Amino acid sequence: MAHFAELDANNVVLRVLVVGNKDTADENGVEKEEIGIAFCKSIFGEETRWVQTSYNNKFRVRYAAINGTYDSERNVFLLPKPYDSWKLNETTLNWEAPTPKPEYGFYVWNEETQTWDEYQPND
Repeated sequence: MAHFAELDANNVVLRVLVVGNKDTADENGVEKEEIGIAFCKSIFGEETRWVQTSYNNKFRVRYAAINGTYDSERNVFLLPKPYDSWKLNETTLNWEAPTPKPEYGFYVWNEETQTWDEYQPND
């Protein structure tokens, strides 16, 4: 099985499909991304855009997430940016808050105040 992410014009992931081995392999049984892409286009239209993703994170850093993006320059999938103020860590390729999350306790990010607020469950 192989997984393919459909992208919009801005490289945002619209959906992820599972494609059977016979629809991604050449005559020798070797999986090839371009064969899987052609299969997806044959179903959803030639104008659609597809990129293979790895369920086990073996390539392109991580599995494609709906509303995440495919960064073609880095050849990686990025998770959706949680808040406008967060920046991409160029080493880990994860989004990070402007200030580190406190090490102990339960906290949620407050975008308005740009702080971590202690989580207070509603009883």
